[in-house]
Amino acid sequence: MGHFIEAEKGVKIFAEDIGSGQPVVFLHGWPVSHKMFEYQLNELPEKGYRFIGVDLRGYGKSDRAKDGYDYDTMADDVRAVIDELKLENVVLAGFSMGGPIAIRYMAKHEGHKVSKLMLLAAAAPLFTQREDYPYGLTTDETDDIINNLQTDRPAMLADFGKMFFESELSDEFKEWFHGLGLEASSYATIKSAEALRDEDVRPDLSKVNVPTAIFHGKKDQICPYEFTEAMNEGIQYSFVVPFENSGHGLFFDEKEKFNNELFRFLEQ
Repeated sequence: MGHFIEAEKGVKIFAEDIGSGQPVVFLHGWPVSHKMFEYQLNELPEKGYRFIGVDLRGYGKSDRAKDGYDYDTMADDVRAVIDELKLENVVLAGFSMGGPIAIRYMAKHEGHKVSKLMLLAAAAPLFTQREDYPYGLTTDETDDIINNLQTDRPAMLADFGKMFFESELSDEFKEWFHGLGLEASSYATIKSAEALRDEDVRPDLSKVNVPTAIFHGKKDQICPYEFTEAMNEGIQYSFVVPFENSGHGLFFDEKEKFNNELFRFLEQ
């Protein structure tokens, strides 16, 4: 079942809603949609959980709003979904860009209705380097991504896809995953890249007060494994699950381990 939920200024946010039981709300990464979680969507309802995959504004089936691609507004959109669907005891799971949005939600909305948090290859607490944070892409490298989006978005997304996974992929899978990125609004893709470049959720980490699982690939070329140190140190009730053979796309690189560890955390 799909829902279109009205957020601020009438923007409609799409949420896929399958199964019953404790809700697990998934926030996708840049620049794809909730469809990236296909291999979790297939399993969660079978194990008695309710899968809710949110398409962030500008992505998938959600409205292509002109603005609101900052983490604050995205977090407000998540609140709108949780309230409209009257969710309780939520497990909030954020992948890549969805990770800092989930962290911002926990800080700004004081963890409203969320009992557990999952940070999956999260682009947190910073996606780009600072003087006191030497990990991730440089600001200039992120600017290059933005410039390439404005000149040849399909080619840029194809290049980005090559960095995403560590495992061997079929041509059909690559084509499918590339297509998810092309579904997004070009405007949202650019504005979200600017948010990834500029935003900082370090001040939010100490405000997360629920059990938090940090899943991260050791071979991640997009959000380096070093990100986990800052997240683990800053979030009180957190632990790291390393994926030795995964790149950024750990949900597919080590699909079986990912789902096993997901259920282990849900059942704790």
